[in-house]
Amino acid sequence: MAKDYERILITGAAGRLGGHLRKGLAHLANHIRLADLTEITDLAPHEEAMSFDLADTDAVARAMEGVDAVVHFGGAPLETQWNTILASNIEGTYNIYEAARRKGVKRVVYASSVHAIGYHKLTSHIDEAAPVRPDSLYGVSKCFVEALARLYWDKFGMESVCLRIFSSFPEPPERRMLWSWLSFTDCVRLVEASLTAPHVGFTIAYGLSDNKVCPVDTSNWKLLGYHPQDNTEFVRAKVESTVPPLDPHAPATQYLGGWFVDLPHPDDEVAK
Repeated sequence: MAKDYERILITGAAGRLGGHLRKGLAHLANHIRLADLTEITDLAPHEEAMSFDLADTDAVARAMEGVDAVVHFGGAPLETQWNTILASNIEGTYNIYEAARRKGVKRVVYASSVHAIGYHKLTSHIDEAAPVRPDSLYGVSKCFVEALARLYWDKFGMESVCLRIFSSFPEPPERRMLWSWLSFTDCVRLVEASLTAPHVGFTIAYGLSDNKVCPVDTSNWKLLGYHPQDNTEFVRAKVESTVPPLDPHAPATQYLGGWFVDLPHPDDEVAK
């Protein structure tokens, strides 16, 4: 049976989500090329691996050879110094998009983040068209890539799905994640839907499981054909009985970005 793709490139393949994606997406392509700063050696027969820095333009171009689609989950995963954000998340992702354009890649699925819209309040119940309101330099880098993806669709016809992932962990350890959680298996479902939907153009979608409380409008999941199957009810009683209630007046409780809104500028610590 023919597969959807000949070769998919997964960046950040050694990370928390990358390990699940390399297994969960294996049936979509004849070859899965894994990329990360960390060397990957436990390869399955259908897997290839490359180790490089996303800021290395030539290395990124080599990794894009023979690739039909990119699942870009690489880069700095949290708030950190500006030079790291610039090289890894901004310059590095530009390298991904430009190499993909030059090689004729059909589609990119990008791990954006809630932190691109972290300064919207939970009570606003925004959809994907709401203005960006980053809560950090990390969030700024996600806004940059969403704009880059928009440009590459409008100007070059390269499709992108930017997934604003909230909180993806084995299970929710705290109260905020009772609404912000994305299970690993739902993450795979969301990425697979983004790769297999007939037409996505430029799409922003929120990365959440089917939690009882949803703080954003997720109606465009239908465009992708994403149907989450997990939720946080299995752990709600445990969390609510062991974790103290949140201060409803605290910024970290009121805003989508959570504790990111309380973070200082990361370069202030370096300056000290």
